[in-house]
Amino acid sequence: MNRNLGRLKKFEPEKENLLEEILRGFNKPQKELPSKLFYDERGSALFDEICELNEYYLTRTETSIMLDNIEDICSVLGNKCLLIELGSGSSRKIRLLLTGLQDPAGYVPIDISEEHLINSVNALAKDYPSLRIFPVYADYTQPLNLPNFEFSHSKKAVYYPGSTIGNFEPKYAAKFLNRIANRLGRENGLLIGIDLKKDNKTLEDAYNDKKGVTADFNLNILRRLNRELGTDFNMDNWKHHAFYNRNEGRIEMHLISLSDQTVHLNGSSITFVKNETILTEYSYKYSVEDFKDLISDAYDLEKVWTDKENRFGILYFTVK
Repeated sequence: MNRNLGRLKKFEPEKENLLEEILRGFNKPQKELPSKLFYDERGSALFDEICELNEYYLTRTETSIMLDNIEDICSVLGNKCLLIELGSGSSRKIRLLLTGLQDPAGYVPIDISEEHLINSVNALAKDYPSLRIFPVYADYTQPLNLPNFEFSHSKKAVYYPGSTIGNFEPKYAAKFLNRIANRLGRENGLLIGIDLKKDNKTLEDAYNDKKGVTADFNLNILRRLNRELGTDFNMDNWKHHAFYNRNEGRIEMHLISLSDQTVHLNGSSITFVKNETILTEYSYKYSVEDFKDLISDAYDLEKVWTDKENRFGILYFTVK
């Protein structure tokens, strides 16, 4: 093991709790599955592939904003900043910060895909041999205790890229980020990406790519349930569907049942009628002002960086 790489800290989700969560979702009038189930090893790899698609503007736009403003972003974070990344994935964007920062105190990547996390931190440890890395395998939406850091840092900053905050309904997003603020403490930072409101076609194309990678990513959630929890979803009986709900300001991703069918899970039978859907993800879109107001109880907005077309925003907040 690389000397700068700390031991993996695990907060593995309990299987029974996950079963209860899934069954609760299937018993709702609009059946649903938690989007965190997307990110097994295959799902994480598929999402990396999505990020390279022509239609999926989000990743390249966010990356271009960072490249154009990296000195300013790093100056706001300051020297000896401890970076905590939520949903680190392949850790691509964090490299821009780690390269640009002056003497970062350490990096704490938190991800729900253990295999993806291990692969990423091993590569980072080799490429940044002086950087202390403390990986955490966890569902970061649940309460967890971070490792004890026995070294000095000027401040902590949570890095939450990719507009993943949009997967939460606004009230829950505010509650979740307020909880993060309480853990961070006053004057620590939040660097977050948000997808901005725009025309329907651009949004819907991003979630319905011509190659069908997003469809495969969406359907993979059922494959995972079959493999890990013993469900018997017939993959030929389901179809990906994504659309922009302008009234709610969100993309909705669904899986459509192509026939009347019954699926079994842990002794329970779940029936689906033809054309009934399982909701797998929301992706809310915001204006900068809307998002600022959403979390204004806990945070002050300090800086905003956007692209020329105003498609995506990177925002820096401090905890009040």
